[in-house]
Amino acid sequence: MLTSRYMTSVKNLPAIMQKIIDGTAPPKFTFAHLKAIGFKSSNDQGVIPLLKDLGFLTPDGTPTARYHDYRDKSRSRAVLGQAIREAYEDIFHIKENPTKSDRAAIEGRFKSAHNASDRVAALQAATFLALADLGDLTAKAPSGRKKDEQEKPERDSRGSTEKPAALTPDLPFAGLRYNIEVHLPATKDVEVYNAIFKSLKEHLLED
Repeated sequence: MLTSRYMTSVKNLPAIMQKIIDGTAPPKFTFAHLKAIGFKSSNDQGVIPLLKDLGFLTPDGTPTARYHDYRDKSRSRAVLGQAIREAYEDIFHIKENPTKSDRAAIEGRFKSAHNASDRVAALQAATFLALADLGDLTAKAPSGRKKDEQEKPERDSRGSTEKPAALTPDLPFAGLRYNIEVHLPATKDVEVYNAIFKSLKEHLLED
């Protein structure tokens, strides 16, 4: 991402940003509000679309949570630094912490990204560098726990993530077999054996 917004003059940019810290947040940050806090020049009007791209204002000019966070003097430089890193992400691909000595490379990035003229690219670079002076570009947003770590399955005592096999089969009586022992009496009468086997057939082998 690389915002194309710029101010035709950054002379009053530090004072405007300081007014945001010192004053109360308006319902809408408009040109009328900008004039009301002392900045009547047309050169200063470019700060409003710039603040929108920095995430300080919604598209209709309503101050955002970032705007209010910036008003905390103990955090203002870090809040602005993170906003700059988001709005000017492509610049940081050139150098981790760009400075005025990198102006030529910064202007070239604007020219290639937005097909900007030399004059406009110079103004865009000047706006970026003026903001960079006011923010802490080394500030990093805290990273939350990764989703895949949150959903990582718990391991058992052996380090396995597999679910234990079921202790019982789905069909508990599948393959059930009975072994029946028949003790035949010692006799030479075949009819006795016939009677025993007939009884087994009738009572055990038939439904």
